[in-house]
Amino acid sequence: MPGRLYDLVLRGGQVVDGTGAPAFLADVAVKDGLIAAVGPDLAAGAEEIDARGRIVTPGFVDIHTHYDGQATWDARMTPSSGHGVTTVVMGNCGVGFAPCRPEDRDRLIRLMEGVEDIPFPVLTEGLPWNWESFPDYLDALEARTFDVDIGAQLPHAALRVHVMGERGANREPATPADIAAMAAIAKQAVEAGALGFSTSRTLNHRTSDGQPTPTLTAGEDELTGIALGLAAAGKGVLQLVSDFFPDGLAELAMLRRIVERSGRPLSFSLVQSPKSPDGWKRLLAGLQDAADAGLPIKAQVCGRPVGVLFGLELTLNPFSQNPVFAELRDRPLAEKVVALSDPAFRARLFSHDVDASGPFAGSALRAWGNLFPMGAVPDYEPTAEMTIAALAAASGRGPAEVALDILLENGGQGMLYHPFLNYADGSLDPSFAMLNHRDTVPGLSDGGAHVGMICDGSFPTSNLIHWTRDRTRGPRIGLEAMVAMQTRDTALTVGLEDRGLIAPGYRADLNVIDYEALSLEAPRVAYDLPAGGRRLTQKAHGYVATIVGGVVTYRDGEPTGALPGRLVRGARSAPVALAAE
Repeated sequence: MPGRLYDLVLRGGQVVDGTGAPAFLADVAVKDGLIAAVGPDLAAGAEEIDARGRIVTPGFVDIHTHYDGQATWDARMTPSSGHGVTTVVMGNCGVGFAPCRPEDRDRLIRLMEGVEDIPFPVLTEGLPWNWESFPDYLDALEARTFDVDIGAQLPHAALRVHVMGERGANREPATPADIAAMAAIAKQAVEAGALGFSTSRTLNHRTSDGQPTPTLTAGEDELTGIALGLAAAGKGVLQLVSDFFPDGLAELAMLRRIVERSGRPLSFSLVQSPKSPDGWKRLLAGLQDAADAGLPIKAQVCGRPVGVLFGLELTLNPFSQNPVFAELRDRPLAEKVVALSDPAFRARLFSHDVDASGPFAGSALRAWGNLFPMGAVPDYEPTAEMTIAALAAASGRGPAEVALDILLENGGQGMLYHPFLNYADGSLDPSFAMLNHRDTVPGLSDGGAHVGMICDGSFPTSNLIHWTRDRTRGPRIGLEAMVAMQTRDTALTVGLEDRGLIAPGYRADLNVIDYEALSLEAPRVAYDLPAGGRRLTQKAHGYVATIVGGVVTYRDGEPTGALPGRLVRGARSAPVALAAE
């Protein structure tokens, strides 16, 4: 009977259900935005997708993004939504735009520009600023529609400046009254629907004029007080990024005390740093000890190097600080290509040293032994033979010349890749160990941020391609395990228990994937931000369909125009019948 039809049926796919259990052949039926049935030979749907020969997975849940600005002016959370992601969580690393008084807007923009490499003109033109408090910000988001679901976190920098003004921006210690005010706002935010609270304790996070983030030296009393604000509401998670240097274990001990006092779940970013190549092992051991004691602490880890892209159109390249290249800095790309192809200009360029006063000068920009070509087929675990230094030695040319020729490829759109975290040993073995640890989840994609240097919103796709199918330099990870990591595991980390599984009653966020054909293009530059702003994007092939809340949002990698995604206000419980699982 027509009234008994499902809204949508994915027919005959290999279901990888998010539990980590072996895949199985089944139909998946959707009704009213939820998974209605999973099994063989289900009744017809009003719409059907042939999933035979494909895998069917839950939609990916990316818990570490920075779409805080983009979500206020755009409906599509690209590049993430083109990589099977159906839920994003933003407001990470303590940066965002609410709460914010009008007089503090430029300050928060400068912070986001510096920390997340989103240009000031883009944010100035794009942000509507139709909010002041954090509940106001959530209301503004709730009025919008998206191609993914969106969860937001309360950012510490905005909160600190809102409460303390100039004192907060200057990193002065918070008084008991300041802490009480921040705790009250944090309680209000999670009661209004924030998924949690985030902060940053890393020197890498600076405003565009070079000042450290306001939260860098916030005391344990301040962090604890805010966490107790969440505890008073009985909800919300904590997220933190830290250098964990020079004494990572002391920092971890502080986080443990905060969780012990507040009872709120916490996740922190964990990477291998070249400053302390084995530091991640000590932190992982300390994390395991805390988890064994029953504390809800996780580490967010990533499946490929944290790496910067260099290019003639991008924020940086190996010649950025060269005074000869400065002559071209503001010229159109085509003019740069002409000049950089001229032998006389090149000779002048190569004869000058890098200006040592600039960012990355003399180190990353000229780290020829750790710079790799970013080819048409990205390789995120490149070998030493592919470094610019090795290519130069093999060709008998200088490394600067080799690097420049790569940048000039494809009309000046060539790129170089500098993996600066998770790659101190020249392999991804540390990432393998971190991903496979019981107390970690995939994260750190930074979708929506670092738009002129990094394009890691493709993490979910590269994790599937590299770790479950194509890796040749070490062990792989089972497909079912990897799918569980970036669906069910990430969803539970932020309290979204209603998604991440293919089972009756769960939210119908799904992917149909041609697994054998799954591939990544190289990142490319697009000029589609407000004010004509530039950003890096990256496209995937092999996503037959992506479904959000039972509605198909992407077919064969192209948007359908449907925007079923909404703001997710607060944690979500598992379906009642399955809540005990």
